[in-house]
Amino acid sequence: MKTQNVYLEHANITVSDIEQGIKFFQTAFPNFSLRGGAGEGTAKWIHFGDENTYIAINQGAKQEERKHPDYLINGINHIGFVVDDVEILAERLLNGGFVRDYPKQVQQYRIRDYFADADGNQYEFVQYLSENAEEKNDYSDQ
Repeated sequence: MKTQNVYLEHANITVSDIEQGIKFFQTAFPNFSLRGGAGEGTAKWIHFGDENTYIAINQGAKQEERKHPDYLINGINHIGFVVDDVEILAERLLNGGFVRDYPKQVQQYRIRDYFADADGNQYEFVQYLSENAEEKNDYSDQ
């Protein structure tokens, strides 16, 4: 059986304020830019990313902020991104007014940090401290 190269091309999210959604991802990923978009009001959407991956951000209606730190509610709990330097990314987000919504996890082979956007959607940013797949996928310190 032939194996396929698989990667996540995009995630599609709906936010109550598309400009705040753009601000969150622009702060986290300064190299991302507007790829395209269309619409007005609650039909407005954009694709924000680089040449390989992007976040589709849709304008929705204002709803109660999502908070489910125990992961007991159905739906997406968080979206994870691998980054080169989680400390620099965290500093940008904190300076941009965003909040860490789960304690930073420093482990032997990775550092994970969690931030929420303006709607309470959670994103995990992970920096691997090893190139070795066995070490990157070591869960013994969980």
